[in-house]
Amino acid sequence: MEDVLDTYTRPHNPRRPQVCLDETSRQLLGDVIPPQPAAPGRPAREDYEYTREGVCNLFLVTEPLRGWRHVVVSDRRTRLDFAHVIKELVAVHYPDAERIVLVLDNLNTHTPASLYEAFSPAEAKRLADKIEIHYTPKHGSWLNMAEIELGVLAAQCLDRRLPDRATLARQVAAWEADRNAATKHIRWRFTTADARIKLRHLYPSFDA
Repeated sequence: MEDVLDTYTRPHNPRRPQVCLDETSRQLLGDVIPPQPAAPGRPAREDYEYTREGVCNLFLVTEPLRGWRHVVVSDRRTRLDFAHVIKELVAVHYPDAERIVLVLDNLNTHTPASLYEAFSPAEAKRLADKIEIHYTPKHGSWLNMAEIELGVLAAQCLDRRLPDRATLARQVAAWEADRNAATKHIRWRFTTADARIKLRHLYPSFDA
């Protein structure tokens, strides 16, 4: 826990950007009866019946100090999917970074080993050398600021029926563009000193 909290105290450094990564799944739902749009004196109407259209996965990466985030929509959440998200992060979003300081939970797919399953050994090693991983502790995923961004995404974009992956991807891309244009930041205030007071039950006790 303190490792992650101390990481958050580092100043902004474009050469060593601090990035948080998290993922979630989304149930795709279609309408049985087409919804009726709002009209003068009548609110929009949506029938209670729906059809299940499968599940998509969303990877969200965010650099809180820069006010930037990006969402990748995928069919699954396998090691290969995670590896390709890391490659996009390194090659597309941070090609000039010396190393990406990456905060994420300790899901079994969130390891450098996933890179070796997806790419050649030389490429996997190159990508692994570009990231500095800091794992949140077990039951401590709330320490990952990407969880905050996922909460905002859910409230502002995913609180509706989305019938297919293409529609989901369009809606998420529009949300991402608007939020990035506004450079919305996360102001993290919980520190190691706070943790030692408020979460002292998690620390070992010593007799004086």
